[in-house]
Amino acid sequence: MRPELRDLWVYLSTSPLLGLTLTLLAYQMAHALSVKLGGHPLANPVALAVALIVAVLTLTGTPYAAYFEGAQFVHFLLGPATVALAVPLYGQWPRLKRLFGASMLALAIGSITSVVSVWFIAQALGATGQTLLSLAPKSVTTPIAMGISEKIGGLPSLTAVLVILTGIIGAVMAPALLRAIGTRDHAAQGFAIGMSAHGIGTARAFRISETAGAFSALAMGLNGVVTSLVVPVITDWLS
Repeated sequence: MRPELRDLWVYLSTSPLLGLTLTLLAYQMAHALSVKLGGHPLANPVALAVALIVAVLTLTGTPYAAYFEGAQFVHFLLGPATVALAVPLYGQWPRLKRLFGASMLALAIGSITSVVSVWFIAQALGATGQTLLSLAPKSVTTPIAMGISEKIGGLPSLTAVLVILTGIIGAVMAPALLRAIGTRDHAAQGFAIGMSAHGIGTARAFRISETAGAFSALAMGLNGVVTSLVVPVITDWLS
């Protein structure tokens, strides 16, 4: 990096607004690229934005803590954005009541399967005990997953990374996978995506349809509650 550019970056990096600006610009660029590529699953805006931010922080030697001083303003909006998902869900209320029994059964099976399957797969690959505990809540939204991880003895910072990776992979692969196995109903697609890929998957589900997005939001919220209850029990039994 040229000396004058390095000096400019050192100056800018002291401002909390740098993280906020970098986050917004990275996502805007990623979204524009995703639109240009026709919304291709591999051109997921979140994945592209994360890769771009990581590249900038790595090339400039900027610590994550310095970046997050500004990015925390966007992070704060996760709460209101999650609550706002109740609006499209309310529009699907009549159908939700009809599918309540099937949805709750799918929720219970999916939540338990998510925890047990990742535990045994990671264990077979040689993961340590603390890594296993950090992996267990990977399919719920970041704040809940980090809280669960801390409670059961995992590493919350590692859990946060794993949650984001899970969301990105789910958003990229889940829609095509569900179509491949013959799942055409948008409510079922959305519920499966929200349960496995939380908020990032829910954003992808809304691109399928409002119905898919609403059921994805429902699954994301309920899975957070169920997982927070079953993970301590399951991990204590498996440990």
